[in-house]
Amino acid sequence: MDKAVDLARMFAKTMSEKCTPQNGDYIKDGLLHCGKCNTPAECRMIFHGEEIIFPTWCECAKLAADERERRSAEAQRSVRAAELRRLSLMNGRLSECTFAGANKDGENSRSMIICERYAEKFPKMLADNRGLLLFGSVGTGKTFAAACIANALLERNYSVVMTSLVTLIDGADDIIRRMDDIDLLILDDLGAERSTDYGFERIYAVADARYRSGKPVIYTSNLPLETFKRSEDIRCARIYDRVLERCYPVEFRGVSRRKREARRGFEEMNELLGV
Repeated sequence: MDKAVDLARMFAKTMSEKCTPQNGDYIKDGLLHCGKCNTPAECRMIFHGEEIIFPTWCECAKLAADERERRSAEAQRSVRAAELRRLSLMNGRLSECTFAGANKDGENSRSMIICERYAEKFPKMLADNRGLLLFGSVGTGKTFAAACIANALLERNYSVVMTSLVTLIDGADDIIRRMDDIDLLILDDLGAERSTDYGFERIYAVADARYRSGKPVIYTSNLPLETFKRSEDIRCARIYDRVLERCYPVEFRGVSRRKREARRGFEEMNELLGV
C-alpha cells in the first residue's frame, strides 16, 4: 500500500515539475491557480487514504486544448476530403456540379428534387442499401444530377466513386477491391458499354460485388425503363435485375441540353456573321 502511495506521489511530483507556473499564477487554499482565468491548476485527490496534489488543467488550458483538437480534426477532415475527391475519379467539370447551381424549375425539376433529397437522406440510404437509376434521353441532365449528389456527399466526407461503365470495364478489379470502402458508387452510362461477353462479365462482376457489399449504387442510362424490365438478352437481364432490385427509377425528360446549347451557339454565330 505504502509503495503505491509513494508511486502516486512521485507521479504527481513529476507532473508538477513539467507544468511551469506562468506569471501571475498564485497559491490559493493550498493549490496553484492560473493568474489568467483564476481557476485551479492543481487538484486534491485521495489515494489509499492519502491526500495527494496533482496538476490539472485550468479553464483556459482546457479551452486551448479543445481548440488544438478542433484544428487538428479540421485539418484531418480537409486532408480526407481532398483524398476522397482524388479517388472519386470525377473530372474538373463534374466536380463543379452542385444542387445550388441546378435548374429546379424546368421539366426535370421533380427529378432534381428527388436527387437532392436522396443526398440529404443518404445516411438512411446507405444503411438500407438504396440506390437510384437515373434514366432518360441523351443530354437531359442525368450525369449532372449524379455529380451533384456525389459532390454533396463528398462535402460531408463520404467516400464516393463516379466513373463510366466504359472506363470501368478496364478498371473493374480495382473498383472491386475497394468496394467495401466506397460509401456510394456511381456508374455512368449503363448500356453504352461494348456488347461483348467480356464487357458484360466485367460489369456483372462489379454489380454483383456491390450488391453483396450491401452498399448503394447510382446508375445513369440512356435506355428506357422498359428495357430494364424486359430485356431478352440474358446477359443484360441478370445485370438489370440487380439494378432494379436496389435502385429507385428516376426519369429525366426533354430535349438534350447539349443540343440546345449547340442551337444557341449556331444562332449566335448567324447573328455575328450576318447570315
